[in-house]
Amino acid sequence: MTGPEAGAIMLSAGEASGDLHGGTLCLALRELAPELRLFGMGGARMAAAGMQLIADPTRYAVVGTTEAVSRLPALYGAYRALVRRLKRERPRALVLIDFPEFNLRLARQARRAGVPVVYFIPPQLWAWRRGRLRLMARLASRVLAVFPFERPLYEGAGIPVEFVGHPLLDVLPLGLGRDEARRRLGLDGRVPVVGILPGSRREEIARLLPPMLGAAHRLAATDGSRRFLLGLAPAVDRHILDGALGARQPGSPAIQVLEERTHEIMAAADALLIASGTATLEAALLGAPMVVCYRVSRLTAALSRLLIRIQWISLPNIVSGRTVVPEVLQQAVSAERLAAEAQRLLEDPEAAAAQRRAFAELRDRLGEPGVGRRAALAVLRVAGAS
Repeated sequence: MTGPEAGAIMLSAGEASGDLHGGTLCLALRELAPELRLFGMGGARMAAAGMQLIADPTRYAVVGTTEAVSRLPALYGAYRALVRRLKRERPRALVLIDFPEFNLRLARQARRAGVPVVYFIPPQLWAWRRGRLRLMARLASRVLAVFPFERPLYEGAGIPVEFVGHPLLDVLPLGLGRDEARRRLGLDGRVPVVGILPGSRREEIARLLPPMLGAAHRLAATDGSRRFLLGLAPAVDRHILDGALGARQPGSPAIQVLEERTHEIMAAADALLIASGTATLEAALLGAPMVVCYRVSRLTAALSRLLIRIQWISLPNIVSGRTVVPEVLQQAVSAERLAAEAQRLLEDPEAAAAQRRAFAELRDRLGEPGVGRRAALAVLRVAGAS
């Protein structure tokens, strides 16, 4: 074709979280402009929302620099397929969702083809690689910021930006309280509950679940009435847990494994042991006191120390601009340390209450529900379809 496709928008998301928020955006685009054709890269949620799926890398997410090497062949194939479609069909706009290493390369191809680029959930330039602001200024027609502190960063670089709010506000059950969550899970309202959320990637689970289970053993030894709930992310094969669960110490407490009940676990818990990532922001928005932990390979850790410009890794601390939740990282991740931090939340009411007060402030800073619709309206303005 010689001109832009009259009714098409291309989208690109490379991980499960991007697929989740991309699905919300696709639904809003279909509602506001049902004549539009949506196609691109994503996962099951974007496909269910009406996007034609060209590639789906969301099922193979990994963590860390060295671990990502195994994904490269599949991602290269996806990139070539997307570039071919981009050049052939020249959609009205390309919408990028997070996943910057891949998506910024795709953005270059879009700009060469004369296709405007909208970045929804932009790269975390406030944390690292701030030099990419110059690249974003060349490539992005508009940035849709999801954190309030991103707007002045992009404005200062002369990049068109608007704060639309965080897309979790559209998908979380924000009204789910402790009592209702426990009712759904069949738990006594008086029983102390510890949630265990080791992440969604194989590497995260391998590194974090054993010390989390060791912490559960120690916590049960001091109070036998405590219940332990392990949330299994949708993309995780339950068999991955078998080795860690089977290798526990004699006398370890019963661990109830629950699939796709993460939000109920968060809302019901008196304390969470949780892997750093988007789930920590979900837990904060649901008011769950937590201990955040993370461990990556030595190479990834060394590179991170060189590149990352901020003092925290967990989103509740980053958004709050202060230490709200404890972060236990790398070699400090041990059963003893995790148990001690969780014990403080379980036995010191003020420690848990202080986190909940900070979470209420955090929620106010992230905007209002309706993020998908606001983002869709911005995309349509850039695409000239509104």
